[in-house]
Amino acid sequence: MKAEVLEKTDTVRIKIDADLDQVLAYADQHGEIPVPPYVKQVPDQLEKYQTVYAEQIGSVAAPTAGFHFTKELLSKIREKGVQIEFVTLHVGIGTFRPMKTETIEEHEMHAEFVRVDGEVARRINQAKEEGRRIIAVGTTSVRTLEGVADDEGRLREFAGDVNLFIKPGYEFKIVDALITNFHLPKSTLLVLVSALAGRENIMAAYEEAVAKKYRFYSFGDAMLIK
Repeated sequence: MKAEVLEKTDTVRIKIDADLDQVLAYADQHGEIPVPPYVKQVPDQLEKYQTVYAEQIGSVAAPTAGFHFTKELLSKIREKGVQIEFVTLHVGIGTFRPMKTETIEEHEMHAEFVRVDGEVARRINQAKEEGRRIIAVGTTSVRTLEGVADDEGRLREFAGDVNLFIKPGYEFKIVDALITNFHLPKSTLLVLVSALAGRENIMAAYEEAVAKKYRFYSFGDAMLIK
């Protein structure tokens, strides 16, 4: 298998002389599970760093807010009458790129592939019409739903790239609340949660998290933002 470096910036674009199945097979054989640098021991099984509802291959990292949910917990949530829907976003490396610009407006986001099925879009639209809350699990789900929503705040069937940087001042069209972990400083994810809850509220939550020694990042504690 041959590879040619096409471009090197903060990321690297490579042209590989092979089809997708060959690349994935090679990665399964020779690659490692893509864990962040603060995870010192790479899991020996993919399932140990993955959500229980994962299906599609394509993300550079797991959407870690979903780590809190087991199959048993999802069943209990459904039993309480909560409707659960699934969307797809292939997390890109740009999600974890720290902001190095003087202002957040200067930071450039990378596009990410998302997919929302037509029936899922219809059911979420119906829930909004009926006044039910849409609670996203993870910033990944937020970027998917908000990136696909039209100006009237309705979802449609969609499969393609979105390039959405959610920052304070953004008017949320779909998402009413968010379950997420505590994020790194100077990250676009921290900016996103500040847009939803307000910067002062987020800073107060983080101060309490530090004071009470909550766990941050992938295997950390979760919070509900609304």
